[in-house]
Formats: sequence, C-alpha cells, structure tokens
Amino acid sequence: MNDDALFQRLTKERDVLSVSQLNARARSLLEDVFPQIWVEGELSNLARPSSGHLYFSLKDSKAQIRCAFFRQHASRVRMALSDGLQVRVRGRVSLYEGRGDYQLIVDSMESAGDGALRMAFDALKAKLQEEGLFAVERKRPLPTHPKRIGVITSPSGAAVRDIISVFGRRAPFIELVVVPTPVQGRDAAPQIVRALQLADRSGFDALIVARGGGSLEDLWPFNEEMVARALAACQTPTVSAVGHETDVSICDFIADVRAPTPSAAAELLSPDQQAMLQQVERAHRQLRQCLRDRLAREHLRLENLRRRLRHPGERLAQQAQRLDELELRLKRGMRQHLNQVGQRSERLQARLQAQHPGRHLALLRQRLDQLDQRLPRAMTQNLQHRRQRLDGLAQTLNVVSPLATLGRGYSILFDQQGKPLRSQADAKPGQRVEAQLSDGRLALRVEDNLDAPHTLPLLD
Repeated sequence: MNDDALFQRLTKERDVLSVSQLNARARSLLEDVFPQIWVEGELSNLARPSSGHLYFSLKDSKAQIRCAFFRQHASRVRMALSDGLQVRVRGRVSLYEGRGDYQLIVDSMESAGDGALRMAFDALKAKLQEEGLFAVERKRPLPTHPKRIGVITSPSGAAVRDIISVFGRRAPFIELVVVPTPVQGRDAAPQIVRALQLADRSGFDALIVARGGGSLEDLWPFNEEMVARALAACQTPTVSAVGHETDVSICDFIADVRAPTPSAAAELLSPDQQAMLQQVERAHRQLRQCLRDRLAREHLRLENLRRRLRHPGERLAQQAQRLDELELRLKRGMRQHLNQVGQRSERLQARLQAQHPGRHLALLRQRLDQLDQRLPRAMTQNLQHRRQRLDGLAQTLNVVSPLATLGRGYSILFDQQGKPLRSQADAKPGQRVEAQLSDGRLALRVEDNLDAPHTLPLLD
C-alpha cells in the first residue's frame, strides 16, 4: 500500500480511535516512512541515566527533535559527548506512545564538527582578541593584602559557599560582599552586566566573578559580548572563576586573572595567615640578628676606645716626671751660673792683681763690693721668682688633678669589674660598688636607683 492510499483510507473512514490506537498507527506510519535516515544537528540537554541509555535533543537554528540512544548502540561511541557538540546520527523516526512524543531512535553517531555555540564562542573570542582585550598589558596585578572583596555570583549556588569557606579558613579578617545575580538563563547576561557595574563603583579592592560547573549552554551568559565588555571596563582588579578546571569562558580571557575554580579564586586573593605569621617570624629573627651584629660592632668599638683611653694616674706620673726634669735643669742652671760668676770674679781679681793700681784698685774694690752685694740679692730674687713660678705650676697641676677633687669630698664609683659608673642607668638596685675617696676606698651597695636627677654644685 503506498503512502497516498494510506492517508486516503484514514480520511474516509469514520472510525473513532482511542489515544493508544492513534499513537500506535502514527508510530507505524513514521517507522514505515523513515526506516533509516541520517540527521545532523547540535547536541543539547544530554542526559545519562544509570541504565546506560542516552537521551538528548538534536537541534539546529530553527527546530529540535528528541533522541534516544540505547545502551547496546551507545557503548560503541568512543568520542566524548557534551552539549553543544555538532554530530551526525543515524536512526529511525518513531513515536513514544506513552507520551505521544515524536523522537528519533539512534543506532549510530559520529562527529560533525563544532556546534553553533562553539562557533559563536570562537567568533567572539577572535573579535575581542583582535581588539586587544586579551592583551597582557591590560592585566592588572591583584592586591597583596585586600580588605574588601566583591563576589558576583548567585547567592544560593555552591560557588559562593566554597569562596566563603576558603576565606573563613585562610583570611577571616577580609570583608566579603556578595553582589547577587542570576548566572544561568536568557536574562542572566544583562543582570551580570548590572552587577559588574554596581560592584565596580562600590570601592572593592578586587572582584570575583564566579559560577559552578555546567554545560556550554549553562555557562553561556559568561560568553556573551555584553558581559565581556562590562568586565573589560571594570577599573577594579577582577578574577574569573567560571565553571570547573576544564571549562573555558570568554570572561576567563578578559579578566585580569583566571582561576580554575571558585575555591582557587578565593585562595588567590586570601593571604594565608600561617604564611603571614611565618613571614613576621622571619623578619623578627632577621631583626634580632641585626641587633646582635650591631651590639657586637659597638662592643668592639667600645673596647678599642677603652684601650686608647689613658688613665689619669699615667698623666699625673708624666707631669711629675716632667716636674722633676725641670727641677734638675733649674739646679743645674744655677750651678752653672754660680760657676760662671765665680770664674768671672776670679778673672777680675787676677786682672786687678795684675794691674794693682792704687785708686783704680780702690774703685774696682768698691765696685766689686757692690757687685758682691748685688749678686746675692739677684740670686735670691731669681730663686724666689722661679720658686713662685714652680708653686704656680704646682697649684695649676693640683687644680686639674682628680686627687684634689677627691680631697674636696667627692668620690668615684666603680662597679665590680673596676669600671667607673658614668650614668645613673649603669647602677642597679642591690648592685655592689666601690667608692674611691681621697684617702682610700669604701665598699657600697646600691639601695635604689632614683629617677629624679639631683643638681650638685660644681665647686665647694
């Protein structure tokens, strides 16, 4: 019976059919007319129940058809199936009588190239890349220590829970603000754009655009051109965490940093408390080492200065030796002078004796007497002058001598190592010290280290 005769028979008969009869006849008709055909289209709504069968829709830009791919045939397919994949299938057209659904029973499948969504993805990617929106020069560094971060995602999704969990564990001091927006569906893209614009004006240190995994259709709002351009216009550093590790979206190329998962995005922006504490500890150890090195250098410098410092007793000994030398030189000079005067006197007497004039001799004798009188006075005056000078030098030396200071009632305090105490801070309560007086030493103990300074007169 040909197709035209079958349709004519059905139109002329007035039989009343039940729904089951109608679906059965329609199924027979479809299977007889389309016993084995090839159909090309894009996979969508792929389902994998535990039975091993595959159920999906095959669509193009204008229509779609439900498909069933039973386990005995589906097991022979070796390629990875996912929504958006362009495939070519072989099967028979049939009707599922229980629901009255028109469907294609598939027994073979092969790849037919990327689907329409994939083609649209690649086209937009190439367009934006040509405009330079993927350039490395546009990428901004993420803040090292952020204080306030905006999270653009669905408030009820798993992504926001993962992000909050990571920040709570690594950096609970960072403020998180969720900017709620739908992340799936036809109306999601405009609302994601509004959320990006609002978050960019809110003064966040960084933004996370996050969504959990899903099919290409589920993630498609993040492949829309309006979302990509809104993300590129953000002045705030951004992190894209859309889908799982294998998922790639246009936002991943636009954002400053791509994170494979929402949890990874949170780890990128949350400084680890333990790492920060370890860094502080390292800095503390370096500071202590620097202080020890500085103290060692200053101690060595102090030792050098101490070795160069001469004790006042050495200076006094040198002055005393100098005084003895001056005294010996004075006595030697006096003896030489007396010898010279005596020798001159003897010469004069010899000349007088040789000449022996009468009157001249008397004059000379008179002059000699005068000179003999003047000489002791001159010697006495000279000795007195030099003794006065010597006394002045001795008094000057006594004034600058520490022993004279000690004689006026002052003392010098030394610690147990014999070092003089130069400051109040050098003495500690209970410390044993020694006091040097003008006529000996006293052993003392410090009872208190008073903070208030006492003003003492410089002179008695």
